[in-house]
Order: sequence, then structure tokens, then C-alpha cells
Amino acid sequence: MKLKFALPKGSLEKATYRFLEEAGYQLKGQERSYRPSINDPDLEVKILRPQEIPRFVEEGYQDVGITGLDWVIETGANVEMLQDLEYGMVKIVLAVSKDWENINSFESLLKKSMEEKRPLKICTEYLNITSRWIRQQNVYREFYGNSEPQIITPWLKRGTNEKVKIYLSFGATEAKPPETADAIIDAMSTGITLKENNLKPIETLLTSTAWFIANKTALKDPVKREKILDILSLLKGVVEARKKLHIFVNVRKENLEKLIPLLPALRRPTISPLSEEGWYAINTVIDEEVFIKILPVLRRYAQGLVVHKPRQILPLDEIADNMGDER
Repeated sequence: MKLKFALPKGSLEKATYRFLEEAGYQLKGQERSYRPSINDPDLEVKILRPQEIPRFVEEGYQDVGITGLDWVIETGANVEMLQDLEYGMVKIVLAVSKDWENINSFESLLKKSMEEKRPLKICTEYLNITSRWIRQQNVYREFYGNSEPQIITPWLKRGTNEKVKIYLSFGATEAKPPETADAIIDAMSTGITLKENNLKPIETLLTSTAWFIANKTALKDPVKREKILDILSLLKGVVEARKKLHIFVNVRKENLEKLIPLLPALRRPTISPLSEEGWYAINTVIDEEVFIKILPVLRRYAQGLVVHKPRQILPLDEIADNMGDER
């Protein structure tokens, strides 16, 4: 029995393929097929829209998947959140026309529509996130209490408050303001697209990254669970490696004790005597952001520094502990 693994189409697609490659997976045929082959005979890969993946994983049509946190929240899917993969970061923002110089918050936007005695119209793909966020705003509760904004799609209307309308957008969301909508709620990575469409972000609803998720029933199956933990180990290994450096340094014996306390490591650095009397090699992994800080120390006490970017660092004991598995 193969484990069914859903990968995202669209904005997360290329970054996901790069990430999987770093994890040791090789996909073939993804340019032509939604069912590419992979170099793991125990996996069956299917490419789906990230919007669909949380529900398909929840229902068991897929055992595991990679999708955006935003779509897990939007769908409310009951899945196991196994690992933040820390790529594909976007902010879900409320944006309006840059020409509206006095509108710089949801409060001022809502009051503008009220002063003009017309409904506030927002276009978005994130119907549920938008509705929940609006209902949490003090200014909305002040005027409309607990009433739900009206959500409008081609096939349904929901919500009682016709003074705030949330329209489902099928794409080209940035093109809607100001004629079709007063504002949009959309994903923003660099902000360039908003700027090119004369829009400005005025509120941030949430920040989203790619996540590795799993079906909860699949995790209870002993065979599937082991395979899921294998995948998790490889993916987490990439997350950790992207933040680390692997360094090798040679140091004289008299400087060894001075250097070791100043040198961070995953556990403790590996120290080995060299063939030349009085010299030692130190092998350790450090946080990349620490490297610049400790470089003056290395220059003072060490010789022959070699720096590598590791492909993976597998925190196997951490995964076992978090998943409650015996070691």
C-alpha cells in the first residue's frame, strides 16, 4: 500500500519542488502530469490546488500533503499539523486604493462606507478568514454586534448583515478596487503586485507559510505512521539545514580550551587529534546567524577554517519525542 502524498500547484509549486529535492526526493513528469513519479516506491504523488489539499487530507483521500497554513485555517480542516516548512511566506492583507489617502485602517474603511450610506464591499478568496476577522474588530462589533457579514458566491448567500458584503473572488482580485469593490483581502509576498495595481495594504490578518500536514487516521495506522515519520524526518532536516552551517577548523592544543566554550554546537563539537603533534580538528554545526558573530573568535584561535552548507540535519530524537514514539 502506497502513502498518498498531495503537493501544491500554483504559487507554492516551484518552491515545493526545490524543497523536496533538498530532502532527497526526485520528481519526474510534473511539468506534464498531475501524477508525477517519485524516487520512493512507497509514495504516490498527486498535484492539487493548495486550497483543496487540507480537505482531501482530512477526508483521507490523501494521507499527507503540503499546503499553506492560510488554507488550513480557511477550510477549518481537522488535520495533524506536523511541520512548518518555513517557505512560501505570505501575509494575508486588507488592501485599498492608494488614492484613498485617508483610509489606513479597517475602522476608517468601514466608517467611510457608513458615511456614504452604502454597503462595504470586499472581494477575496478567503471568505471564512475574512468574515471571522471582521467580526473580531471592535469597530464592527460597536455598530453591528455579533451579526455575520453577508458572504456572496455564485451559488450561495450567507450572513445577515447586508451592510458589509464579502464577495468570492475567482482570481484577478487586485483588479477589483475601487470600481467593483472597496477593498480586497489577498495574499501578499513582496507587495509588488499590489503596488502595480495602485493598491496599498492597510491591515494584516495573518501570516502563512507552507506546512506538512497529515490525516489523523493515517497516523494511527502503524505502517503509514512509520512512512509519515520518514517523510517528516527528511523535511524537518531541510528546515534545520537551511538555518545552519557545518564548520571544520584546525586549532593548536594551547588554543583548544579557549575556543571550545565559545563555539556553539548541536550537542557538543567533535574534537579529533591531527597527525601533527599538538594540533586538533573541530567539527561542529552552528546557527548561520551566529557565524558572523563568532568569526573574530575563529580568526584569533583557529587555523584552516572550512565552511559547508549542510543539505539536511535530521533531529531524529526530537521527532521521536514529539510524536511519542519509542526509541
